[in-house]
Amino acid sequence: MRSTKSVARSTADTFQIPDSDKKIFQWLEDHFRLYNTSSFIEDDPVSVPHRFSRLQDIEIAGFFTAIMAWGNRTTIIRKSLDLMQRMDDAPYDFIRHHQEKDRKRFATFRHRTLQPEDVIFLVDRLQQYYSAHDSLEQAFINHMGKKDKDVYHGLAGFHDMLFQPPWVLERTRKHIATPVRKSSCKRLNMFLRWMVRKDTAGVDFGVWKKIKPSQLIIPLDVHVGAVARHLHLMDRKANDWRAAKELTDRLKSFDPNDPVKYDYALFGAGVNRAGR
Repeated sequence: MRSTKSVARSTADTFQIPDSDKKIFQWLEDHFRLYNTSSFIEDDPVSVPHRFSRLQDIEIAGFFTAIMAWGNRTTIIRKSLDLMQRMDDAPYDFIRHHQEKDRKRFATFRHRTLQPEDVIFLVDRLQQYYSAHDSLEQAFINHMGKKDKDVYHGLAGFHDMLFQPPWVLERTRKHIATPVRKSSCKRLNMFLRWMVRKDTAGVDFGVWKKIKPSQLIIPLDVHVGAVARHLHLMDRKANDWRAAKELTDRLKSFDPNDPVKYDYALFGAGVNRAGR
């Protein structure tokens, strides 16, 4: 596999980048290489699924960590590790084989607006899902067609699959975004980035093979949005689905095969205030 440095060179050589964009292209590539390193893992929520090697453990740990990924990163990591411990640090085995009485251990778990009943609902749905499927990837690609250029239908279908039961708690829906409601789906797009992207840095896992990196949408949060607007990469003011699409399409002009790799550059610069 090529190094990130060779990827940067081949991108510039293969795709014609206008002279007016070469400066921003170089900034994106430099900051991508700066933050897309193994040292990024330790202080980021992605460190939680990195504790596992089994596909399903990575998926489950990544999913729960991603949906809790708002607010302080240290708190997100701490609460995600707490949740994994309540699953005996074996999330797949717990999801597959636990009994209803075992869900009592979540009765005291809370993270911001995520309440025990939300966790129990999702644990139940995942148990049902994994009893019939080997990988969570199928829950997304079941709703995607060959002509889909992005993961819109995968995200929408995943949401609808989770909330199919008639006994859904409406309050739980807000933790699983859908582009149908114009959400940027930041947390789920981050989860998909973890599962789909892969390069030599090893931050993203690349364990899913049926969704292409070119179909991913950038996880648009306040840091990414602020830096992107500062660099005139997007005009839309709201951090919604249209903005995420606008930014991703702009980033495709720099790397059409892997546009969301620049999430590292924009997020890293935003968090470290370099974007100012």
